[in-house]
Amino acid sequence: MAEPLLTERAGPVLRLRLNRPQLHNAFDAALIAALTAALEAAGADPGVRVVVLEGEGASFSAGADLQWMRGMAAASEDENRTDALALARLMRTLDELPRPTIARVHGPAFGGGVGLVACCDIAIGTPQARFGLTESRLGLLPAVISPYVVAAIGPRQARRWFATAQMFDAGAALGIGLLHEVVPADALDAAVAAQGALLCRAAPNAAGLAKALVRQAAHPGEAAACDRANADLIARLRVSAEGQEGIGAFLEKRAPAWAPGE
Repeated sequence: MAEPLLTERAGPVLRLRLNRPQLHNAFDAALIAALTAALEAAGADPGVRVVVLEGEGASFSAGADLQWMRGMAAASEDENRTDALALARLMRTLDELPRPTIARVHGPAFGGGVGLVACCDIAIGTPQARFGLTESRLGLLPAVISPYVVAAIGPRQARRWFATAQMFDAGAALGIGLLHEVVPADALDAAVAAQGALLCRAAPNAAGLAKALVRQAAHPGEAAACDRANADLIARLRVSAEGQEGIGAFLEKRAPAWAPGE
């Protein structure tokens, strides 16, 4: 079985590549654990100056894996809470990593994939990138990733995209702040390399602490309490009647009960 995460080191730049292309780099427990461990190791390595996060194949990340979602739909609320906290740990680790991070978004990013993009310090995409926070179609919400997505796009935009589950393109993502730059596909690597070079020219400690400064200024609240509250919310939603119907409809490829006309 292929490793769910590939790593490549070129001097001070570490590339982490989600490696489940046949499943559009969707999350499962193994990928979450592997990416969390790799990020923690990068944060502890003073030789790493920049981390680039990318996806193998056609997509950046499709969010939750179908089989993983099926298993969690049948699990208890406590099990769902534990599962959600593992994802929260991943997002928090990426967001607070003491190394600058760049999201290389060459294709679609949905659900938790949007969360990964939002957690990175710099996000560069191509016109082929598409985005969606589609959880509300399943009777769920993007609870665990919400602090990072709201920080990236602002509360006003988040209200729309969280509630409607509407897809949006790279131009819209640029306009709302999810992406910093959109470049042609054949210019993506050069654009990522240019940002990496700028980060490597900055003082290492200053570049790493910049995000902590911004976070402290913008969100002085207690991080662990936020993670627990969001994990509680998504656990309740997953085991609720509406969440069960939404997930069941998705897995069975039918319209949920609240949208019979689709």
